[in-house]
Amino acid sequence: MIRTARADDAEAIHAIYAPAVIDTAITFETELPGADAMRQRILTRLQHYPWLVWEENGEVLAYAYATRFRERAAYDWIAETSIYVHADARRRGIARKLYGTLLDVMRLQGINQAVGVITLPGNVSVALHETMGFMPAGVWRKAGYKLGRWWDVGVWQHELQTPTNPPIAVTAFSALPMSALRELEMSS
Repeated sequence: MIRTARADDAEAIHAIYAPAVIDTAITFETELPGADAMRQRILTRLQHYPWLVWEENGEVLAYAYATRFRERAAYDWIAETSIYVHADARRRGIARKLYGTLLDVMRLQGINQAVGVITLPGNVSVALHETMGFMPAGVWRKAGYKLGRWWDVGVWQHELQTPTNPPIAVTAFSALPMSALRELEMSS
């Protein structure tokens, strides 16, 4: 089941995220944030952007969220996306379904562009993004240092809908009608 994340999901989400922080360069975060910090991230992001989880039998197995791409107001119609799947739940199609729902919610909000930022080579993440309709948009060379080496970062971009001129203001996630969210969650 796909649903909106809640504050009490913080420990499960942190447990999914921790191996990426400790063992990989998938994220450039170098220290574990802790469940309390994750709880605050969830609550803060949900005010404006979607944060969704995949739950089975009461257990959160994956999460995906959008966040502000850049601070300038002209960037209001583009958001960066992230997805993490528990190691035991991979290769089951969860990422495609959850990410697809996240992108659908972003469209409902009026967000025109999604951006995925991927530590390279990142073959699994690249394949997921391209399957979801993202296109390569550039590479930042030696953008981050983690685990004793420099990493390149690739940027993938997906036009979710054609921008209007003038643009219509993006609707905050917290202001979306619950009926629309339930319909998306149930169709996934």
